[in-house]
Amino acid sequence: MKSLIADLKSGNFRHVYLLTGEEVYLRDFYRKKLLDALLPDINSMNRNHYEGKGLNEGAIIDQAETMPFFSARRVIDICDSGLFKGSADQLPEYVKKLPDYLYMVFTESEVDKRSRMYKAVKSVGSIVEFQEQTEATLTRWVLKMLGDAGLRIRQNDMSYLLSRTGTDMAHIQMEVNKVICYCHEKGQNVVDVGVLNEVTTERVENRIFDMVAAVTSHNKQLALDLYADLLTLKEPPMRILFLIGRQFQQLLVINEMSAAGHSPSEVASAAGMPPFAVRKNLPVARKYTPEGLRQRIAYCVSQEEAVKTGAMNDQLAVELVLVRLSTT
Repeated sequence: MKSLIADLKSGNFRHVYLLTGEEVYLRDFYRKKLLDALLPDINSMNRNHYEGKGLNEGAIIDQAETMPFFSARRVIDICDSGLFKGSADQLPEYVKKLPDYLYMVFTESEVDKRSRMYKAVKSVGSIVEFQEQTEATLTRWVLKMLGDAGLRIRQNDMSYLLSRTGTDMAHIQMEVNKVICYCHEKGQNVVDVGVLNEVTTERVENRIFDMVAAVTSHNKQLALDLYADLLTLKEPPMRILFLIGRQFQQLLVINEMSAAGHSPSEVASAAGMPPFAVRKNLPVARKYTPEGLRQRIAYCVSQEEAVKTGAMNDQLAVELVLVRLSTT
């Protein structure tokens, strides 16, 4: 991302860019900045947009070969084409010898780094991968949004906010905007837990955490009640089962790595969650032995297989997981 920011500041651009990575908000934000920097007029006949799989590569190349009209540049913007998943035929060779007036910006949710298209762009252009942001970066970002709105928040409440929203920046922005509107309407300038509980929407993963915590405490009824709430919210049982299994896998990573003395950031990276989530899960992870966690993971996998082979109903499979793990 630093290289792209440097290009935007200097005005010296590569002729082809690939923007990818799991942080959609940043990816889309910098895609717009790049396109506007290359050619500000979105309605210009020299700026062409293509989106979706099954694009005609020949038609794109024909458009690319058309000289810009009263402009020094032609910009071709291609989104989620699937061309970086091994389906490209003509474009991998074409991007290696683009005309001086032509700039191509690819924005892809999924890429295969072994594909011809990926290797071609890497050889002549710039690949920018937008990763999930750190807790510190997200905190600074949220503090700026709240500060610009004249609001303050304590550190503990900030951690609570992120625990409810997760790390997806688009979702965080939506929830923070709700908080800002609510506080302005109520005439208060401090964001606290009461406001967050009133306004923000809790993630499904948080409910899964509460469910696993109930299982850990052998509170079978609470676990089943939380499961019923998720079904009411139209969450598919198989997704719930997957998330329960993933939660136990993350607990295993936290359990073993924290016992081995690894730093919170190392544990967070290995577990695939932000540090604040590791801190939240650590007390639960310590209630188990590594072997106990592996047994629970294996049972979740066996129930998933039972559903997939038709041996069991999906809703019943999750209920059995919750009942069995609450009593062992």
